[in-house]
Amino acid sequence: MGEKIKKLKKIRIHREGNDTLIWSFIVIAAVALLLWRLDVKVWFWLFLIVFGTAYAIVVNFFRCPIRYFPQEDTEGIVVAPADGKVVVIEEVEETEYFHDRRLMISIFMSPFNVHANWFPVDGQVKSVKHQNGNFHKAWLPKASEENERADVLITTPDGTDVLCRQIAGAMARRIVTYAKEGEDCYIDEHLGFIKLGSRVDVYLPVGSEVLVKMGQKTTGDQTIIAKLKTVNC
Repeated sequence: MGEKIKKLKKIRIHREGNDTLIWSFIVIAAVALLLWRLDVKVWFWLFLIVFGTAYAIVVNFFRCPIRYFPQEDTEGIVVAPADGKVVVIEEVEETEYFHDRRLMISIFMSPFNVHANWFPVDGQVKSVKHQNGNFHKAWLPKASEENERADVLITTPDGTDVLCRQIAGAMARRIVTYAKEGEDCYIDEHLGFIKLGSRVDVYLPVGSEVLVKMGQKTTGDQTIIAKLKTVNC
């Protein structure tokens, strides 16, 4: 695979939030200035408290902490692709890519989580596919198959295929995927971004060692969720 290349940009606010935050600030500042000119200042302070709080929540949503996986050796390691909570750990029949049983680990992101997504494994992007669909609540089992989603299939250096699926939820209506077919990808790199609450599924070979529990909180690019079984097993 060659020497690991890190492409992370040193940013604290994710670029997906730039337009939203800039225009929101301009509108809030303009309205606040008009209200300040009124004789009764109570409307200015009320507006500032309500919309200032709302703006702070949006800023928090688009935050993008700088992270590096603490281990140099990432062979066989699967890291959490997102901040959130583990809501599914089960074997499922995957009929679209693998046509066999796979171990699925799902992480649900609330609106208060970081919404940047990371590659769960080192490897090469085998395919990227976006599929339109419904907007069921992201934690429901049918969301994985029926909701709008983006699938990124990755082949690890030892030839193991891992599927990472970004899923839109009832609130999230935009999935951004940076992965490109044929490109090398690494833990520490951003796979994409999902706006508002949603979910990310990772499909692994049956027999992979699960290192998280149901309900456990995860930190994207930091929490090891599984170790892949070797190809020769």
